[in-house]
Amino acid sequence: MPRELIDLLWRDHPAAPQGGTRGPRSRVTTGAVVDAACALADAEGLATVTVRRLGEALGISTMSVYTHVNERDDLLVLMADAAHARMPLPAYGNAGWRTRVRRVADANLALHLEHPWLLEIDDERTAFGPGTIAKYDHELHALEALPLDDVARDAALTFVLDFVRAAARARRHDPRADEMPQIWARWAGRLAGYLGDDYPLAQRVGGAAGEEMNAASSPEHAWEFGLARVLDSLAPAVDGPGA
Repeated sequence: MPRELIDLLWRDHPAAPQGGTRGPRSRVTTGAVVDAACALADAEGLATVTVRRLGEALGISTMSVYTHVNERDDLLVLMADAAHARMPLPAYGNAGWRTRVRRVADANLALHLEHPWLLEIDDERTAFGPGTIAKYDHELHALEALPLDDVARDAALTFVLDFVRAAARARRHDPRADEMPQIWARWAGRLAGYLGDDYPLAQRVGGAAGEEMNAASSPEHAWEFGLARVLDSLAPAVDGPGA
């Protein structure tokens, strides 16, 4: 009988049931299968992570891979939890709540930029994994100074992490991002000539922003502006309304 996903997630725990299949012991471990899948996703994208490709990479049959991960959807959850388990968790020290939450946001942005395939995994079963739970527990401590009940604290953390995921998603799939300062410098004047007196508001605001960022947009500027607004929205819980 195949092991349930929760038992696969907690496979290294002393209470986890072992085995699950008859026959000789596999030459590879479940952890090795998950590691190979993460490495393949990092190198070539999540779409390339198939049971067949993993079998080829590990030198085992497709059916042998299935004995470790049940199905591809389960594999994706195992991969996400493994990435969460290996994520460097920020130290808090005696920092105030704003600095703590900023460190959580920065760490999660780094995680998603290192493993962009995580943005493609939307499976709430990841919440049952040991790596995900350890990450969640650590990040909740960043909000200790906020006088929130448990449900509100969970919502506040979700609010922050949703912003991070949106920011990370906005940075994807732009092969010309590094070229934009040069393109902006070369085309800005010509664009103004084409526009003439049309769209004056867009020209004024876009021109000011472009001059400041030397590009049509700046992920770094958007990140700093957005994160500051996220922190400001949590401030009333600490400082009171109108602070």
